[in-house]
Amino acid sequence: MGFHAIIFDMDGVLVDSEPLGFRAMRQVMARHGVTYTEADNNEFLGRTTLEECRILKSRHGLEADARALTSEYVEILVGLIRDQPRPMPGVPGVLDELRAAGYRMALASSADPLVIAENVRSLGLARLFEAVVSGTEVARGKPAPDVFVETARRLGVRPDSCLVVEDSRNGLLAAKAAQMACAVIPCASTRHQTFQEADYCLRTLAELRALL
Repeated sequence: MGFHAIIFDMDGVLVDSEPLGFRAMRQVMARHGVTYTEADNNEFLGRTTLEECRILKSRHGLEADARALTSEYVEILVGLIRDQPRPMPGVPGVLDELRAAGYRMALASSADPLVIAENVRSLGLARLFEAVVSGTEVARGKPAPDVFVETARRLGVRPDSCLVVEDSRNGLLAAKAAQMACAVIPCASTRHQTFQEADYCLRTLAELRALL
């Protein structure tokens, strides 16, 4: 297929972190007198936590600064990940096989760098990725293409030689805006979303191995 690099999203693709993220944000909002629902959580899938907290602050008239809310969230979530890391099926086995087959691999996530680092550490994934990029390091989060463009730059590869693996519509739109092919593997939290622009729609990481 001509792909030289595979860029993985993290949440919902490599780690089953959506339930933990929901728990963490629900705790943060409860501290500030706000009820945080599944519908709220679904609205922000694929976006950076800072973007989400800015919107929630404005929507609910919260006194706390968005960065302070983000810090609260990260602290809670890192603790949850440390206590119960949750790899998705096929992690790390499928990634090991793809690396052995000669594919260059990177991680591009909207998550905070501390959250990414704890997941990578807990699951022993650091050896697999040549680049790890957080959406907080670029000007715009998904669905803008910035995080994927920056990841390709760090790898030193052309965007059209990259395959992005995503689970959310925001991630898919970001990949297509970056002029990259995208394989979508919906997770439990994103199965209701629309993915008609995807180049490939898969059910598991194991199907990615078969595809490539």
